[in-house]
Amino acid sequence: MPSTTPSSPLHLAVALDGTGWHPASWREPVARPRELFTARYWADLVTEAEHGLLDFVTFEDGLGPQSSLFGAPDDRTDQIRGRLDAVLTASRVAPVTRHIGLVPTVVATHTEPFHISKAIATLDHVSGGRAGLRVQITPRPHEAGHFGRRTFPPVTLESLRSPAGQERISDLFDEAADHVEVVRRLWDSWEDDAEIRDVATGRFIDRDKLHYIDFEGRFFSVKGPSITPRPPQGQPVVSALAHQTVPYRLVARQADIGYVTPRDAADARAIVTEIRTEQRAAGRADEPLHIFGDLLVLLDDSAERATARKDRLDTLDGAEYAGDARVFAGTAGQLADLIQELREAGLTGFRLRPAVLGHDLPRITRELVPELQRRDAFRRAYEATTLRGLLGLVRPANRYAAA
Repeated sequence: MPSTTPSSPLHLAVALDGTGWHPASWREPVARPRELFTARYWADLVTEAEHGLLDFVTFEDGLGPQSSLFGAPDDRTDQIRGRLDAVLTASRVAPVTRHIGLVPTVVATHTEPFHISKAIATLDHVSGGRAGLRVQITPRPHEAGHFGRRTFPPVTLESLRSPAGQERISDLFDEAADHVEVVRRLWDSWEDDAEIRDVATGRFIDRDKLHYIDFEGRFFSVKGPSITPRPPQGQPVVSALAHQTVPYRLVARQADIGYVTPRDAADARAIVTEIRTEQRAAGRADEPLHIFGDLLVLLDDSAERATARKDRLDTLDGAEYAGDARVFAGTAGQLADLIQELREAGLTGFRLRPAVLGHDLPRITRELVPELQRRDAFRRAYEATTLRGLLGLVRPANRYAAA
């Protein structure tokens, strides 16, 4: 990215998942678990995030029920199980928001890029240019079983660290990279002015401005064109979560935003350096690429109260919460300090995961954001109408249009 210094704008996003990222969050009085599968619930969350002038929200999704086990379903009945479709949820809340970006999760491993391209293009149209996607892979055999097209061996985190496991993961991330490439080409398969819509001449479309993409790769063979006109942003924003070198390469090859999980500033600096190296190796050194740090947050009036709330949630769940991202428990001012410290390490934004959405999301929008504004570190008004605009990304030219 041309600039990763603290003088560049700070970007903030929130990751929405169920009633919050702590497994016991649904048991809190503010959680609204009975409304979890209603449109109003999700609209309320996104409008609260927009109230805080956040760049975007992400919506979690998957191809199997949530589980406390990595590679298989579990038998727990005391945690949330079941989700609404992320793309459809984002499309439903789009009309009740005006500025905030909407980034649903899509699983590339078992979904066709043609379907995803038109779904995200549709989201971009109905939101007026605020769509993105978070691409994800899955090696889980029970999820492959939902589709019946291929089989995967049993998987654990330990098995994935073996040479065979690393090879399998590399293949899935290579497939995801091709998936995104097909999606991007399909977004460009209609030129911006392909639709004429001239009633007098009876011409609705200029067929010469629709293009076959003729993609032939190891994983996909897609002719195109799409059935959906080019999205308002040209290319909706592509993002991915990455924890190690193989997914860092996916971020470097295909993403506009990479989410990473540093433990401290030194770790953040090392991660940023590795991703920038991979970005240069992918031939994208001059292209913008945001690197967001993920933090799970519990915010309260004091660090002691935030820590006590985490301890109470852990007790309800029967185990200490420990996810992939750093857990922060403290005040909005202390979180602002941490954000500014990590930003010095080269991160360009942060995706915050509220432990309890009903409690921690309003604390982000009504306490953290004003604190950052007092430090002249965050916007005081939306400055663009598209997600690319909010992120400082230009609208790209169509690769198939004649010069």
